[in-house]
Amino acid sequence: MLNLARNELYRLFLSPLAWVILALSQALLAYLFLSHLDYFMQIQSQIAAIPGAPGVTEMIVAPLLGNAAIVLLLISPLITMRLLAEERRNESLPLLTSAPLTAAGVVMGKFLGSFAFLLILLFMVLLMPLSLLLGSHIDLMQLASGALGLLLLIASFMAIGLFLSSLTRQPAIAAVATFSLLFFLWIVDWAGQSGHDDAGWLGWLSLLKHFEPLLQGELYTADVAYYLIVTVTFLLLAIRKLDNERLTG
Repeated sequence: MLNLARNELYRLFLSPLAWVILALSQALLAYLFLSHLDYFMQIQSQIAAIPGAPGVTEMIVAPLLGNAAIVLLLISPLITMRLLAEERRNESLPLLTSAPLTAAGVVMGKFLGSFAFLLILLFMVLLMPLSLLLGSHIDLMQLASGALGLLLLIASFMAIGLFLSSLTRQPAIAAVATFSLLFFLWIVDWAGQSGHDDAGWLGWLSLLKHFEPLLQGELYTADVAYYLIVTVTFLLLAIRKLDNERLTG
């Protein structure tokens, strides 16, 4: 399983797409980070005398992590689309499933490889707010909570994308399906705020609703459990799909 994860990560870095994703995402987030920093420096003298005024963490770090979540939602389908769909298209999936690895080992290997790639991206993102320590004070606990939220988001994004990639032989279809489902789960909270009697469970399904408290430094076990349930559920669905293919030949 670990060998498969390492090979998957190696294959990602052999692809120009992975390098383009890293470069563009870092360039975009660096621009947004500097924009928030410049705005804060412009108004710092005006809000300094206001009791309880937002500080560096609230006005720079939290918006950066929120922007990073949007970027991860956009790029995750591009990372996961080929995990199993390309194996099926290249007729190599039967060889993979007939190896000594179990279906669970195959799924977890693919998952860990793609997860490690986005962990590298997350580490590069976190270097930006940490650089603020050179000239100011930031709330490290809120930063850690936001980083945990992004980590859980990445895990759920990868699990959903991996499952949808197991359903088709076309990576493009897997990418579109993954983005559609992630986008739906991101905005479904809008329906949860409509005031209808049946809107509460829609709000509970929202990825965004469970991420926002973590972004503000509020760590609730219900939010962590939600992401773990989503991740484990879609990984189990992918394992079940591969198991069925192995049994049916």
